[in-house]
Amino acid sequence: MVRVLAVDDEKPALEELLYLLRSDPRVRSAEGATDATEALRRIGRALEAGPDGDDAIDVVFLDIHMAGLTGLDIARLIAGFARPPLIVFVTAHEGFALQAFDLKAVDYVLKPVRKERLAEAVRRVRDLAEPAIAPTPAEQIPVELGGVTRFVAVDDIAYVEAQGDYARLHTDEGSHLVRIPLSTLEERWAARGFVRIHRSHLVALRRIDELRLDAGTTTVRVGAAELAVSRRHARHLRDLLMRQARG
Repeated sequence: MVRVLAVDDEKPALEELLYLLRSDPRVRSAEGATDATEALRRIGRALEAGPDGDDAIDVVFLDIHMAGLTGLDIARLIAGFARPPLIVFVTAHEGFALQAFDLKAVDYVLKPVRKERLAEAVRRVRDLAEPAIAPTPAEQIPVELGGVTRFVAVDDIAYVEAQGDYARLHTDEGSHLVRIPLSTLEERWAARGFVRIHRSHLVALRRIDELRLDAGTTTVRVGAAELAVSRRHARHLRDLLMRQARG
């Protein structure tokens, strides 16, 4: 059962959000705060109580545009705590998804909030909060699908293809275009096993099914895709694959 704090400086929007949250059988409790000061004071009590205390909070549902500190400001402050609650942004604005990604938000729900969409956000939170609160949720990246922001787990991405200032993320279910340069993703995801094989491709090492050398040309097979490996990256890739095989 999930314990929620919802933060929105517009009282009607907060009351509607709390009503929907309290209607979800997976939500144990849902409290509201109308400004950053009240929210941070409540989160402070939760952290002092610990994950098993009566004042514990599993997740904060945060509006972004608020008077004084914004929801992004609150999320940055929360991120500095030793065991921060999870974050879900609830906003009328689509343009902050990248900041949400950087702050490791669990989900990004657009207003007006639909009951079904909120239920999906609660499911994501519950999956991360059971059996106890996860201090560092699995990294996810926001993508736009028909005007709706969804989050794709980085671990589900097989490879990434550069498309100008954008990058196309390829998963087993399909592909998603995000406005992030490939070089940025290469730096962020190096520790997660992603390796550059070409100026146009970044690949999850664990998803490489086959390495092929043919007449001086190197390619890899990732699922159904066959990707070229540039000469400057070929040797390093072979070394990594050999090390992975030995390990």
